[in-house]
Amino acid sequence: MAIFIGIALVVSAFFLAFKDYILKETIQLSDNKSEEVPKVITPVSEDGASDPTVETAEKSESDPKEDTQDSVSEDETENEKTEYIDNPYKDYFLQNSDMVAWLNIPENTKIDYPVMWTPSDENYYLHRSFEKEELYDGCLILDTDSNTDPGTTNLIIHGHNMRSGSMFGELDKYSDEDYFHDHDTIFLFTETEKRSYKVMAVFKSAVYKKSDTRFKYYKFFNAETEEQFNDFYENVKALSLYDTGVTAQFGDRFLTLSTCSKHVDNGRFVVVAKETECETCYNSFR
Repeated sequence: MAIFIGIALVVSAFFLAFKDYILKETIQLSDNKSEEVPKVITPVSEDGASDPTVETAEKSESDPKEDTQDSVSEDETENEKTEYIDNPYKDYFLQNSDMVAWLNIPENTKIDYPVMWTPSDENYYLHRSFEKEELYDGCLILDTDSNTDPGTTNLIIHGHNMRSGSMFGELDKYSDEDYFHDHDTIFLFTETEKRSYKVMAVFKSAVYKKSDTRFKYYKFFNAETEEQFNDFYENVKALSLYDTGVTAQFGDRFLTLSTCSKHVDNGRFVVVAKETECETCYNSFR
């Protein structure tokens, strides 16, 4: 009996030792597995809520590219912001509300004047100064059927052909092709925009009778269809005294400068320019 009990004790001891060995190996394997695939543990505050600061830090470490992309996006947006400046003709606009724009042809010309617009009386500034005082030279006048805002397809500006060279007294110099090459750019400044134009056609015409079927450039203001646009464009190009090399297509906008000419009764000398750029760059001042 004693022998049997001894054997039982030995077997029991062996079994306990073997069980302890197996348990240790299992724990070791579990530890090794945790080191190979570490868990992302989000710390929890005392009230049981996740700590947002830690979550942000972990996100930044795990995906640093996301923050970089956001930074680039912000920089690009900053660069796209337009820097507005004061309108150089602000004081003139404020002085007379009839002024709708300022016309300038650079390179030593006298054409550097305000443009007046009085829809109720187109001839108001025909022989009046900017200050509304009597003056034979008058002012440059935007045709009542033209509009800068919203812009019509064609803006027609009329001006006297003065012997002194004032107003449009120098416009007929465009009959000389060399003069055109030196003065091919025209600028029009509105309250908010600077518009640039390239001279497209230079020609002589006249104010015709209503019954006359000849091309009347002074009747074109808006191109509602491509056919209307092409009719104006093709006619002014055909009438041009020389080829300016400037072309246009449906959707483009024009500036037409018109003054008197003595080549025929009610003659007109005309310069048509195509808008090439329109910059909204001025601070609001009203």
